[in-house]
Amino acid sequence: MLAPALDSVRLFLHVLAATVWVGGQLTLAALVPVLRMRDTELPKIAARAFNRVAWPAFGVLLATGIWNVAATNADAKGSYRAVLTAKVVVVAASGITAYAHTKAKTATGLAVFGALTGLTALGALYLGILLAG
Repeated sequence: MLAPALDSVRLFLHVLAATVWVGGQLTLAALVPVLRMRDTELPKIAARAFNRVAWPAFGVLLATGIWNVAATNADAKGSYRAVLTAKVVVVAASGITAYAHTKAKTATGLAVFGALTGLTALGALYLGILLAG
C-alpha cells in the first residue's frame, strides 16, 4: 500500500476545494432557472446553502494555493511567474465578484456578478492547469 505523501494531500485538498468552488457555481447556475420556475425564492435559498460550503472551499483554495507555491516553485521566474501573477489576480477577482454577487440587490447585479464570478473561477482553474504542466 502506498502511504500518502504530504504533497498528494496538499494537491488533493486544492483540487477538492476547486471542485466545490468552480463545479458548484456551474451546477447552481444550471439549476437556477428550474428553481425559479418552482418558486422565485428558491434560487436565494439554494445560493445561501451553497455559500455555506463554497466560502470555506475558497478559503481552502487560498491556503493550499499559497502552500503549493511555497512547496513547488517559490523561486520560479519568467513565464511561470507571469502565469502565477495572472492566477493570483483572477482568483482575487473571483472572490471579489462572488462577494459582490452575494450583496447584489438587482437582477442585473446578480447576473453580472454571477457571470463574472463563474468566468473568473474558470479562468483560475485554467491558469492552475497551466502552472501544473
